[in-house]
Amino acid sequence: MKGPLFYSKILLFGEYGIIKDSKGLSIPYNFYNGALKVDENPSQEALKSNESLKRFVAYLEQLQSKQPELVTFNLELLIADVERGMYFDSSIPQGYGVGSSGALVAAIYHKYAQDKITVLENLTREKLLQLKTIFSQMESFFHGKSSGLDPLNSYLSIPILINSKDNIEATGIPSQSAEGKGAVFLLDSGIVGETAPMVNIFMENLKDQGFRSMLKNQFVKYTDLCVENFLGGDKKSLFSNTKKLSKIVLNNFKPMIPEQFHGIWQNGIDSNDYYLKLCGSGGGGYILGFTEDLEKAKASLKDYKLEVVYQF
Repeated sequence: MKGPLFYSKILLFGEYGIIKDSKGLSIPYNFYNGALKVDENPSQEALKSNESLKRFVAYLEQLQSKQPELVTFNLELLIADVERGMYFDSSIPQGYGVGSSGALVAAIYHKYAQDKITVLENLTREKLLQLKTIFSQMESFFHGKSSGLDPLNSYLSIPILINSKDNIEATGIPSQSAEGKGAVFLLDSGIVGETAPMVNIFMENLKDQGFRSMLKNQFVKYTDLCVENFLGGDKKSLFSNTKKLSKIVLNNFKPMIPEQFHGIWQNGIDSNDYYLKLCGSGGGGYILGFTEDLEKAKASLKDYKLEVVYQF
């Protein structure tokens, strides 16, 4: 048995900012995916995933008994499948900021939720928010606190524009051009990141008045502009604002950037060959890069593995 594929996602803009009501833009990334599966002879990985699913099912039972009005599942079927050895067969790297738990949440909801909202419906803002709320509660099992955006992106497999906490919509993004010199890419830090500790550092920093004012007056401001520039196809402004955002992140989010990347980050700002930003919560995993000239960026970062996500 194998279920449908659910893809990874990339939050192009909005990491941390969306906690404070900045705009955000999340796109599906089809390079990685995962599906629910049962094997005759499961591997060690499959057995480990199955163990984790057992704990997740226990959590979903509690969620359903506490909030039956939010979501109910066909628990009998889910428990039976997990007992049969069902696991999540995934190529999505964990702790890399590309939504590994989000794809799993989407797959479970798709198969076992009752009265579920489907992709084929007219996705009103209310329905999107309802899905986001359900997914946020489901994914909290993995991160302690979740916005619900990763599973939403994975489930719908369409770009999502976050205008504010209570205002999200499906959106179109400018079409890619294979000949384009500009690109968004992923840089592999080679370190697994943990979401919860990074979010804790951020929450702790929020107690500081100076940090809060930087967030509101600089970080959120440039995040919003980058989203508008990207969707509007205004490349010149996009790169100018991404550079400003990259500087703000380097100066104010140092713990979220692996130490050996501080110099590389600064080098991009100084040379204008590329600009780096966090991909997800940071602390490891992927780092997101933006460049006006992909060949230049590749030459500057020749010691690193780049994965192109989007070309324009």
